Amino acid sequence: MEKMGGNSGKRFGVLLCADDSEYVKKMYGGYFGVFVKMLEEEGERWDVYKVARGEFPKDDELIHYDGFVITGSCSDAHGNDTWVSQLLILLKKLNIMNKKILGICFGHQILGRAIGGKVTRSPTGWDLGVRNITLSPSLPYPLSSLKIPSKLSIIECHRDEIRELPAKAEVIARSDKTGIEMFRYGDHIMGIQGHPEYSKDILFNIIDRLIHQKFITENLAMKAKEKAGMKEPDKEAWKRVCITFLKGRYSERNGIEKMNIGGIF
Repeated sequence: MEKMGGNSGKRFGVLLCADDSEYVKKMYGGYFGVFVKMLEEEGERWDVYKVARGEFPKDDELIHYDGFVITGSCSDAHGNDTWVSQLLILLKKLNIMNKKILGICFGHQILGRAIGGKVTRSPTGWDLGVRNITLSPSLPYPLSSLKIPSKLSIIECHRDEIRELPAKAEVIARSDKTGIEMFRYGDHIMGIQGHPEYSKDILFNIIDRLIHQKFITENLAMKAKEKAGMKEPDKEAWKRVCITFLKGRYSERNGIEKMNIGGIF
């Protein structure tokens, strides 16, 4: 387990579900570094568990964490790899403990599966690029206090999606491509299908690797890059959404006043 930050204040864990690419290691210190850059605030401790390599937190460690983030992955959230099955067991434990859990892309999908939903290949194929998604007009508090626009753009990079969720889950964002772009479950679980943590250079590097591995055609890759070049993702708004969910408030490092809006959601 690697860690970053101090030993005082809140403690969070990143459940890393993919091996780092050479590009992301060189530019960002790995995917753990990408998430820490987006989410870390002063005084916090951030740990990473390489769950795709079989590295999981021990049961007696879970109580010490304020929340967990589940990353994207090249693996299928509807698959039965050993580590995926172990991750499902862990997520069910964290759910019982009411720990905050934020799932991104694969993390969003595996969270949906852990609470009883269904994940499959998308019937409309890959979603690659920057896409507008529409947020629910009745976002739960404290997200509703952020005064963010009803439509936000986000980087997408997936071919699977959540097709069904249990009745207790609430869909809080949709797009014209994917019916469940975001969901919440209780006050402690939230999934985001897109990648709020990505910059477009990361997306373009992934697209190039997908071509090389023959997962996508060069024609699809070219269209995805052209589409992504036409708009920018709303990274700052997504950063606020993610921090507010995990911690109940948002504070910018440049000294702007904190939004102290409680830890209800």
